[in-house]
Amino acid sequence: MSRSTELARWIAGAALALVMGGAFAQANQPADSTTAGARPAAPAAAAASAPAAGGLGGIQGQNIFTIKDASNEPDYAKQTNGERAKVQPGNNAPMWRAVGAGAQGYTSLPKSEAPEAGVLVQPFVTYPGSRHTTAGEAWRQVRNNWLIPYGGSLVLIVLGALAIFYFARGPLGHSDALDGGARIERFTPFERAAHWANAIAFSILAISGLVMAFGKFFLLPLIGGQLFGWLTYALKNLHNFVGPLFVVSLIIIFVTFLRDNFPRKGDMRWALRLGGMLSRDPNGELPSHRFNAGEKLVFWGGVLLLGFFVTTSGLVLDKLWPAITYDRQAMQYAHMVHAVSTMLMIVVFLGHIYIGTIGMRGAYTAMRRGWVGEAWAKEHHAYWYDDIRAGKIPAERSTQPAVPAEPARAA
Repeated sequence: MSRSTELARWIAGAALALVMGGAFAQANQPADSTTAGARPAAPAAAAASAPAAGGLGGIQGQNIFTIKDASNEPDYAKQTNGERAKVQPGNNAPMWRAVGAGAQGYTSLPKSEAPEAGVLVQPFVTYPGSRHTTAGEAWRQVRNNWLIPYGGSLVLIVLGALAIFYFARGPLGHSDALDGGARIERFTPFERAAHWANAIAFSILAISGLVMAFGKFFLLPLIGGQLFGWLTYALKNLHNFVGPLFVVSLIIIFVTFLRDNFPRKGDMRWALRLGGMLSRDPNGELPSHRFNAGEKLVFWGGVLLLGFFVTTSGLVLDKLWPAITYDRQAMQYAHMVHAVSTMLMIVVFLGHIYIGTIGMRGAYTAMRRGWVGEAWAKEHHAYWYDDIRAGKIPAERSTQPAVPAEPARAA
């Protein structure tokens, strides 16, 4: 090959390389007014998904949230509307950094109805475990990782313990409520009405609360999302309306039964030995007054102490508590107090419900009818029975003997 031919080939290759390099550089330039025709148009779906400048979620024509003070991000406008929009369409990172730092903006919600209307995301906090996240996410983690699993486990453990006790021990007592001698009025009509009003309200609140908290684990797979959504929506509204009624009934219960729930002789001995319920002593329970030490613990611990936290936090969640600023932090605290106290109240009242229904012979009849026989009163509340016989308690006593017990059915 001659030198002239080799030189010509070298010149031709260099020219081709220059032409291809220029085309590659032009193809990779950012699109602007001079090069817009060199790039294909972006798909319509991508353009629709890109959020509007200063807005959220790609909603066009409706500014639901805009930053009103971006002083902590000096190049916010430039980066959002200028170079960043060219090279990274839809990237609104400066605005989100400002939001995470606590910057407030404008929304369509009035300030009087929503004190935090201008706060899109709660500021970042550090909670136990050295996790740095927003306050809302911290509340969510506490609910999902602590309140739900441990609260649900506690309820299941208590239900299992009561079931084991029932099958191992059976119903307590030897006498039915109306057996043996004359009848004694144990609960007046007003006391029974107050008790059942409170019991019905508590049952509605407990069932609806448990379904809202745990329903997605055991009901959602069975009935499906649509029916579960309608069910939880109805239960939520029922829960919100029955809550204030429960508060009123709890106050009436406390005032009505306060006099008979003060500590008295024999309560400590009864409490230390659990009334003899765990033994198989043929003599039955240890003597007690109208209410034994176990019932008094339910009254002071469940009705008064837990009832205070349940009702006050519930009224905050219902926005019925006066002089409270209903921001997100207050509602998160109220929710955690409400969840813990209600779980403990459910556990305490489960024991009370067990004894008052299948756990003790005659207990349910005594509250339903209001009367008990002398044999039942002497067996379960010997001090109370002695005070009635001595005339210290003005209890009504009928002259009619108690209804005889039904004969045992053949197996």
